[in-house]
Amino acid sequence: MNEGSLPLHGVRVLEFSHAVLGPACGLILAELGAMVTRVERTPDGDDTRRLKGFGAGYFPFFNRKKRSVAIDLKTGAGLDIVRRMAAESDVVIENFSPGAMERLGLGYRDLTGINPRLIYCSLKGFLPGPYEQRVALDEVVQMMSGLAYMTGPPGQPLRAGASVIDIMSGLFGALGIITALRQRDQDGRGRLVQSGLFETAAFVMGHHMAYAALSDTPVPPMPARVSAWAVYRTFTGADGRQVFIGITSDKHWQRFCTVFGREDLRDDPRLATNNQRIDERAWLLPELEKMLQTMPSDEILRRCEQAGIPFAPIARPEDLFDDPHLMHSGSLIDVELPGGTRTRLPRLPVLLDGRDDGPVQSLPAVGADTRTVLTDLGYTPDEIAALSAAGVVTLADDHE
Repeated sequence: MNEGSLPLHGVRVLEFSHAVLGPACGLILAELGAMVTRVERTPDGDDTRRLKGFGAGYFPFFNRKKRSVAIDLKTGAGLDIVRRMAAESDVVIENFSPGAMERLGLGYRDLTGINPRLIYCSLKGFLPGPYEQRVALDEVVQMMSGLAYMTGPPGQPLRAGASVIDIMSGLFGALGIITALRQRDQDGRGRLVQSGLFETAAFVMGHHMAYAALSDTPVPPMPARVSAWAVYRTFTGADGRQVFIGITSDKHWQRFCTVFGREDLRDDPRLATNNQRIDERAWLLPELEKMLQTMPSDEILRRCEQAGIPFAPIARPEDLFDDPHLMHSGSLIDVELPGGTRTRLPRLPVLLDGRDDGPVQSLPAVGADTRTVLTDLGYTPDEIAALSAAGVVTLADDHE
C-alpha cells in the first residue's frame, strides 16, 4: 500500500507535544497517512531527544514519519508562524500542561477562530473536573486507578511494564480525531476532542469494577487471584527457561495430556472437568511441574503448539527484533535512529488491504522541515534567514 492510498493521506496535523501521550497520538495518525508536523522548541528541540534510561526509547519510537519544525513560541514572530500553520491545518494535537496553550494564545478558541474547520485534540492527565489542573503521568494514573494495585502482589503496587495508559490515551485521542474528521465531512465544522489519562486508566479497569460490583469481597490483585482455570501459569523447563501454559477447556486438557504422554492424567476421573482439576490443584500442579522440568523449553513449546493450546515463551523486549512471526507479517519496520543506527521497530498493528514494507523510516533532525514549511507559508529566503538569525526558528542546517 503506497502512501497516497492510506486513509488519512492529505490530512495535515500540527503537533505540540512531549514525552509519550501526544507523540503516540501523532504517530498513529502518521502511520495512517496523515502529514504530521511536530513543533519543537528552539534551538535544540524536544527534551525527549536527550532522555536517558528507559526514556531513551521515547523519541525514536514515537516520532518517526513526522516532520520537525523548531520555533520559539515565546516570540511574537514564532506565534505568528504557528497561527499561519494552524490556518492551513486540519488537526492540532497538544498535550502540554493545563492552561499552557491558552497562555500562548494557541488554545482551542484561539485557533478555531482562525480556522473554524480545525479539529483540536487536547490530551491531558484528567478530563474537566476537580482534578483537571493537576499534572499527571502514566504512573500516577496507574496508581490512582487501581491498575498498579492489580498488577503487583498484595501490598506491593506495581506499574505495568510499558506506558500503556499514555499510549491508549493517545489511541483514544486519534480515534476521536478520526471521528471528528468524519463529522466534519458532513457539516464542515471543526471540533474539540479531549482524552484524559485518568479516564483511560479507569476504562482499562472497567471489567475489574464490574467484578467488584458483583463480588461480596474486595478485588484481589492479579498475583493473588483465584484463577478460573486449573492450569494457567508459568512452568520452568530443564534449561531454566520459563513457559506460560493456559488450559482453558476440557478439550485442551485432553490434547495436552495426549501430546505429553500423560494418558494417566487424561483418564483420571478426578480430572475430567476444569472445576474438578481446580479442586485437585494441590497435587496436580506439582505433578505437572515435575514432568515439565525434565524437558527443554523448546520441546515444551513444540508439544504445546502440537496440542493446539494457549502457550508462550517468556520473552524480553530484545527478543522481538528477530521474532519470526513479526518479521513475516511485516509488523517490524526499518528505522534509522540518531547516529546512524538502524533497527526494526513495531508499526501500527492494523492491516488495511495488506501493506508493503515501505522505505526505511528516519527520525527528523531538529528543524529538519522548518525551511520547507516557512517557504510553503510564503516566507521569503531573506525572511527565513532573519528569523533564524534572531533565534525565532531553528533550521536543520543550523546544527551542521
